[in-house]
This record gives sequence, structure tokens and C-alpha cells, in this order.
Amino acid sequence: MQELMNAITNFTSGHTVAVYLFIFFGKILEVSISTLRTVLINKGMRIVGCIIAGLEYLLWLFITASVLTGYQEDPMKVIALTAAFALGNYIGSWLDEKLALGLCAVSVYLPSGKESLSLASYLREKGFGLTLLDGQGIEGDQKYVLQLTLKRKRTNEVIAIINDFTPNAFITVGQVSSVRGGYIKGAASKLPSLFGRGRNTER
Repeated sequence: MQELMNAITNFTSGHTVAVYLFIFFGKILEVSISTLRTVLINKGMRIVGCIIAGLEYLLWLFITASVLTGYQEDPMKVIALTAAFALGNYIGSWLDEKLALGLCAVSVYLPSGKESLSLASYLREKGFGLTLLDGQGIEGDQKYVLQLTLKRKRTNEVIAIINDFTPNAFITVGQVSSVRGGYIKGAASKLPSLFGRGRNTER
């Protein structure tokens, strides 16, 4: 183990292109998994998030040490680190969007009428659990409010369905950290129940 640490230290103390690439791509990986760790912990996947945190910190130690070793004589290390940090944040947010872990809450505000009731029935046929409420607009007009909790991966699907029925619908989307009871077709993930405290209903 000591020999491995010495080899890494000797390598990162150099001023070659390989060292700059190590700093650049290593920092991108570190920041990207840092974003993923935050998402996992917020979704209740604490143990998985903690395991990733250990890997993240190990990368941080090696990369930071390689930059601090002679950075005054080699500013390229600082440039590589700074550029990778910015790019890593972008990639991390992109990964979060693509993975779409966990649940989200969608609220839809519609004019009262048969069209809105047809939308509610169609969404239920598609497997979306929802609650239909009566509401009132600022001018006293009657409205329907649809409240749905669903997998984040299905957010674009449900919004497209709503827009097809009612193009002028007012839609809000929010994050959900945990769920108790209710109807969610195909639980958002089994990871929270296995590695965290939160559980999602699967029916």
C-alpha cells in the first residue's frame, strides 16, 4: 500500500500532459459523483450515498494533493482543476436529469368541465394515481386541481398528455423525498427501501 501511495505521489508531482489529464478527468469524476451523492441522499438512499461519498473524498485527496504539489511553478494544474470543476458540475446535473431518480409531485390547474374529467380518467387508465380537487381562481371561476405523485422518469410523459388535452393548463412540478401509502404504479425505486428509511408504495 505504501509503495502504491509513493508511486501516485511521484506521478502527480510531475509536470507532464498525463498529470494534467489525471487532474482534469479525475476532478470531473469527483464533482459528478458528488452531485449524484447529494441526489441519492436527498432521495433517502443514505447508505449508497455514503459509499459514494467515500470514493468522492478519496478522489479529492489525490487530486488536491497533485495540484498543491508545485502549483506555483505549474499554473496549468490550477487551470485544469478549475475547468474540470466547472464541467463536472454540468455533467453531474446532466446525469441527475438523465437518471431521474426518485419521485416528483405534479399539480395541474384546469378549468372545470367534462374535458378536465376526461383527462383525469385518461391519466388513471395510463396508470397514474391522482387526486381530483375543486378549486377557485382569482376571479371566482371554478377550477379542477389534479395532484399526482409519480416517478420522475414519467414527468415528461404526463406533461405531454396534459398538454394534448388542455394546452393552456397551469402545471407545477416539485420534488418528493418520501411517500407513505397511496398509489404509485411501479415504485420509483427499490433502493430507498433497501438502503434508506423511506419506502415507496408499489402496486
